Amino acid sequence: MNTKVKGYILAAISAATYGMNPLFALPLYDGGMDLFSVLFFRYLFAIPILAVMLKLRRRDFSIKKSDVTPLIILGVLFALSSITLFSSYNHMDAGVASTILFIYPIIVAVIMFIFFKEKISKMTMACIAVAMIGIALLCKSGDGAMISVKGLLFVFGSALSYAIYIVYINKSRIKGMATIKVTMYVLTFGWFIFAIRALATGELNTPSSEQWYLWFNVLALAIFPTIISLICTTEAIQCIGSTPTAILGVLEPVTAVFFGVVIFGEVLTPRIVLGLILVITSVTFVVAGGNIGKILLRIKKMFPKKKA
Repeated sequence: MNTKVKGYILAAISAATYGMNPLFALPLYDGGMDLFSVLFFRYLFAIPILAVMLKLRRRDFSIKKSDVTPLIILGVLFALSSITLFSSYNHMDAGVASTILFIYPIIVAVIMFIFFKEKISKMTMACIAVAMIGIALLCKSGDGAMISVKGLLFVFGSALSYAIYIVYINKSRIKGMATIKVTMYVLTFGWFIFAIRALATGELNTPSSEQWYLWFNVLALAIFPTIISLICTTEAIQCIGSTPTAILGVLEPVTAVFFGVVIFGEVLTPRIVLGLILVITSVTFVVAGGNIGKILLRIKKMFPKKKA
């Protein structure tokens, strides 16, 4: 298979699997598990899988003493992003929450402009305005009622936490560390937050014996939105680069919306569809920057016209 074709396929799989978060999380909520218990087991199941992957790639587990503090900070940021995102599912449609979360590249651009004096183009400013219009359209549910302010704050908090996570990981000494190793330690330190909370409160819910099959949902959360998404993202970046991979991240909210409508009966109105399109398009142009034409041409070359 052509390397570029392989890269686009892997990027699409990465985004689509990450969009499966609500597919596996919402049934666990309905089964009586709270979000902290869900995330406790999601992280716990993912860590050993990442450790095995690291070992199979013949990489060691050692880290320098100076790496511990940055990894702890990243673990806290990642856990905070997970907590706020999974909290938002309790207050708004998962598809809408996943779409608003998708604005994190815009937040990254704003952070880099404010704190690192990176230039922000007129196109980026226009895209930010368009994204805000899209979010405004999403602020009403399918039946016309305003969505929860608490839900909006949670999902904005998740996007902000993840944006800071991305900026920090690229500006800290951790940048040169292997992706799988970073993720394993990030999840490990993040898991300690949930473990400490469970010890302090004595609250840790598990699926009942009658709903033992929900353990497959917990395992699926660790495998699909975490492990598979991570592997495919890493491989895709190696094949086609970070920008095309990020652009195909558009499939993340699309997947979440699809499952929200088909599986959970979420309502999709023309207004919500327009809001989704505005948010997704604006973020895509921010990520692509001046490379959008080159990327579209690259995709076009993958499907050459047949000679008559």
